[in-house]
Amino acid sequence: MELQLIDINVRDKQAHPRLAGRMTGHVRAVLQETVGGKDQTHELTIPVWADLPEGTSDADIDMALMVKAADIIGRLKANLTPTPSP
Repeated sequence: MELQLIDINVRDKQAHPRLAGRMTGHVRAVLQETVGGKDQTHELTIPVWADLPEGTSDADIDMALMVKAADIIGRLKANLTPTPSP
């Protein structure tokens, strides 16, 4: 089984209602899985948050949220990858 991230983008974002400097949002990630020679596409919506300094640009906010989502996807892939037998 092979799992690849083929697309990622910020679906929505907003300032946290109570925590200053925290942005929350949802990141859309498209993964492609190959099982038995057949491709399957999975579209996920991942809730994320990031603590950022005041005045951070929209592009930097988007990047921070996508990096958080990519980290979550990396942990998912690590848990799904079978460990080789000794």
